[in-house]
Amino acid sequence: MKYEKITGFADEIAPELDVQIGYLKKMGIRFVEMRGVDGDNLIYHSDAKVAEIKKKLDDAGIALSALGTPLGKIGIEEPFEKHFDDFKRAIEIAHKMETRNLRMFSFYIPEGRQKEWKGAVWERIGKFVDYASANDAVILHENEKGIYGEKAPECRELMDAFSGEHFMAIFDFANFVQVKQDTLEAYELLKDHIAYIHVKDARIENGTVVPSGYGDGNVEKILKQLFANGFEGFLSLEPHLFGFKGFENLERGRTAVLSEVGEALDGPAAFSVAHQALLNILESI
Repeated sequence: MKYEKITGFADEIAPELDVQIGYLKKMGIRFVEMRGVDGDNLIYHSDAKVAEIKKKLDDAGIALSALGTPLGKIGIEEPFEKHFDDFKRAIEIAHKMETRNLRMFSFYIPEGRQKEWKGAVWERIGKFVDYASANDAVILHENEKGIYGEKAPECRELMDAFSGEHFMAIFDFANFVQVKQDTLEAYELLKDHIAYIHVKDARIENGTVVPSGYGDGNVEKILKQLFANGFEGFLSLEPHLFGFKGFENLERGRTAVLSEVGEALDGPAAFSVAHQALLNILESI
């Protein structure tokens, strides 16, 4: 099948916007989930820089699928006020970039203390959702290693409490595999709340990130079920197939694992491999 709503984290191609745009156009991708760009996360740039980025994307015919924010990716014990101000600023930028979508997280929790910190997570997520609702924004919650919603049951708890027009689920295959969460079980728990997909795969025995379809994420099976059920959201490429600049900040010190394609990949090559793996799956579907 052909699917037009393919997007991705172009900072895995290169840090520079002009390079990101060039390779996205080369691959025929018309959307970007913008995270790092020209030296910082999009949400930390000035209004002038945001306007410059927007104009370059418009001129290239590329639109934002979402802001790839780091919001909610701090320890639950860390101060919240400045973080909430960053969230408000992120929504301002989302409107400037003509998207309602913000990728977010549910806070790093001390190991084994999920129940103890649930109330604090609920309070913070509730504030996010209330503000998003009042300001026409959509929080897309990503399952991520180490946060409250790292596994499907906790993600489902969050969805049961907050899901609606302004709080929906991102389904990340590799992140579930890396915490030993069966992705088919996760899909059954979350299928009614999935609005957005992060496309990457991993192997359960060691957490190695691999191109989609080469791991234990059941990528093809789940995408097939999603499309059969009327899914029309974005498929966002997040290759993680090489140690691109900034990886240590994204993964809290984890070492990037090279994909098993014979040699280390540079950014454009890694993104191209991930893109082709997705196209192969879509063709099969």
